[in-house]
Amino acid sequence: MTSQSSPPRRSATRSREVVVLSVLLVVAVVIIGMLLLRPPAQQAAAPAQPGATQQAGSRPATPSSPTTQGKVTDTARRIPGDPLGLGKVDAPVVMIEYADYACPFCAKFALETQPELVKKYVDAGVLRIEWHDLVIFGDKSQRAAQAARAAGAQGRFWQFHHALFAASPTSGHPDLTDDRLLGFARTAGVRDLAAFQKAMTSSAVEEAVGRETQVARQLGATSTPVFVINGTPVVGAQPAEVFTQVIVQAAAAAQQG
Repeated sequence: MTSQSSPPRRSATRSREVVVLSVLLVVAVVIIGMLLLRPPAQQAAAPAQPGATQQAGSRPATPSSPTTQGKVTDTARRIPGDPLGLGKVDAPVVMIEYADYACPFCAKFALETQPELVKKYVDAGVLRIEWHDLVIFGDKSQRAAQAARAAGAQGRFWQFHHALFAASPTSGHPDLTDDRLLGFARTAGVRDLAAFQKAMTSSAVEEAVGRETQVARQLGATSTPVFVINGTPVVGAQPAEVFTQVIVQAAAAAQQG
């Protein structure tokens, strides 16, 4: 009698192959992130100029700050009531996002991946997400970052963040005029628009965005988006599965102490 291959066996083989490929993808992304943010052997690179238009996935950035065993310096704020933070201050895992409001890949992450991570991990108290400004697309990005912080001063940061990215094109860069930023504030439910406009143009807010951008560049981040999850860098708007695996591993490591 002629024997035939068992369908369940073929299915199990395919499942194993998918798992192996997923693991290899995560490992590759993490290694790339470590390489991009690894310090140079002898000299630090000159910081990128504010008008630089590099995005994650383009030319590798040259790092300028030391790391420890492939880990990136932890710059998480963990400040109670921080309007740019989402999730418990004492969550075991913190994901820092270095991003620019004119970056289409940042919009992709915000609209497609972040909601899933919030539902699975932030709401469960496992993950905290912190937005850290990294201005690389010039004045319009700087202005948008200031506007988002002005909305945050009235407790509407994440609503403004979503409104702006929801209106972003799928490719290219949005036209972030002051009128459009004011429109996003209205959509986000910012109540005092006069106070919003005053805060958006204040020197204190401008300096805060500049300081955070400088910190990101000192870490070697010159493309967006770049994520650091408990010290592990992930570069680009990767699939949700990549973030999930790094978050799960970070949570397990935190539990072990």
